[in-house]
Amino acid sequence: MSDTLFATSVFFRLSIAGNDLGAFHTCDGMGAQMEVEQFAEGGNNGFSWQLPSRITWSNITMTRPVTKDTAKVVKWLNDVIKKVERKDGEIVALTPDGSTIASWQVQGIVPVRWQGPSFDPSTSQAATETLEFAHEGIDAS
Repeated sequence: MSDTLFATSVFFRLSIAGNDLGAFHTCDGMGAQMEVEQFAEGGNNGFSWQLPSRITWSNITMTRPVTKDTAKVVKWLNDVIKKVERKDGEIVALTPDGSTIASWQVQGIVPVRWQGPSFDPSTSQAATETLEFAHEGIDAS
């Protein structure tokens, strides 16, 4: 069997400070951008040094159909409103049978936006919620 895993369906489990917020169907925006400063060295006209500078981490957005875990997200948001503290967390990518594909440690999480469910009986789409959060960095596990 190949070392490459081809998953037909992946879901993501989010926990913040040990608080399991449940499974999400999508995880978008996990990434970073490094600023680069150019430095021209005197006497060497053939190139400029590219020196890494600041790193900017993009916000992460997770979505899922409304589940009983929706209440956990609302509770976490209310806790943050009472006392704003950046907390570390973890995102784990899982196969349908629950096997871990990859996991990421996310430092200094703070919520940016929560979009609760919209219920429209005229459509056959499931009611979904979206959680967006900022953070201070990611480590792969």
